[in-house]
Amino acid sequence: MSVICVIGTGYVGLVTGTCLADLGNTVTCVDIVQEKIDRLKQGILPIYEPGLEEMVERNVQADRLHFTTNYQEGLKDSEFIFIAVNTPTGNTQGGADMRFVESAARSIAENLDHYAIVINKSTVPVGSGDVVSRVIQNNLKSPQASFSVVSNPEFLREGAALLDFQNPDRIVLGSTEPEAAHKVARLYLQLRAPFVITDLYTAEMIKYASNAFLATKISFINEIAQICERLGADVKQVAVGMGYDKRIGHAFLDAGLGYGGSCFPKDVRALAHMADEAGLHPQMLRAVMDINHDQRRLVVSKLTNMLGSLRGTTIGILGLAFKPNTDDMREAPAVDIIHWVTSQGASVRVYDPIATETGREALRHENVNMDAVTFCKNPYEVAEQADALVVVTEWNEFKALNMQKISAVMERPVLIDGRNIYDPAEMKRYGFYYRGMGRATNPAPSVLSSEDTTSLDEEEAIQETLIGRES
Repeated sequence: MSVICVIGTGYVGLVTGTCLADLGNTVTCVDIVQEKIDRLKQGILPIYEPGLEEMVERNVQADRLHFTTNYQEGLKDSEFIFIAVNTPTGNTQGGADMRFVESAARSIAENLDHYAIVINKSTVPVGSGDVVSRVIQNNLKSPQASFSVVSNPEFLREGAALLDFQNPDRIVLGSTEPEAAHKVARLYLQLRAPFVITDLYTAEMIKYASNAFLATKISFINEIAQICERLGADVKQVAVGMGYDKRIGHAFLDAGLGYGGSCFPKDVRALAHMADEAGLHPQMLRAVMDINHDQRRLVVSKLTNMLGSLRGTTIGILGLAFKPNTDDMREAPAVDIIHWVTSQGASVRVYDPIATETGREALRHENVNMDAVTFCKNPYEVAEQADALVVVTEWNEFKALNMQKISAVMERPVLIDGRNIYDPAEMKRYGFYYRGMGRATNPAPSVLSSEDTTSLDEEEAIQETLIGRES
């Protein structure tokens, strides 16, 4: 087993360090934020990830996992040093901010006193391996210190990170020194995954290209969803029909409010920025970003189409986190939606099973009028006297609600299903005026019948009734 140092205790660093410890290695996680390290030593994690708290506790008790702010302590006897710090968007053009990576590399150089392999786990622009190598080389203090640099991008999904680490589709390793890459590969042999071993630049590009492709699938199906709405088709059935084609697959063909989180938004921006700097014109990447941004605006359009003016209305929001099984609010659609509806004079009632505190912080950060926002204890409280209910995050809890009860306590039973988790016909039976994303307003049943269609006049009457109904 190996001695490993992981720099950074954010999402990637904490998951990587804990999982490597769980494989039997001795791991020390280093972070410059004293409060974060103090809380980790008390068993309080800075993020929510299913199963992570229990795994951290197990490996701390087994004396395999340690936390410190001291680089010298963290690097002592380490054979492998993972850099897993944040690389946020650094400018208006979308380029990645490399300050934290360079700072970590400088600290490694100043405290390293033996040979070690430095592994870039952070998502970094193509060419960053050279930057890390240069920073370390220029700042080495000990004559006994030497190093190799390997790129090892992560492909962890928030909400399923432990499963993804333990069952990877592939492990990508890039280096100018193949022997160093093979040494890193031995860390992962227990996982029995295929290895892709290549040069530094290619490994770094694999990460960006993978995320950009997945983001493109999401924006593609969301554009198809808009076309489906106009033409009377149902995007969920369209996606099913597409997904059976092995060249396409079902994954990431769920129409909704678009992508968010810490990876897709910044990685697509960063890749487009790299293309710009290379003198290229990344038209498709720009379209992906535009569609994703516009998708969440559709919710507000649907609300105004159904309710008329939003001033004086109460809008219920189910879900704050950008996806289920996480409390991550980075680039979360809920923030934009709440900001827009409150700026139009609506008050908002919200509930999320996990992301209440991170959600509150994110809304404050975006200068949302917090006087117009009420945090509720459960979905039924959200629905009370609401003029409309918007599903923003597809938590399993929301799929099992008593929707008849929800409809009964609402002022106006308008349901905007931003994640298409409900059946339109069933919601209609419960008395809802339902709108999904790319769902036909009155979708055809599995077996067509002339008795199941609704005329355009009937649809217009529904909207007039809703807009004219007294609050």
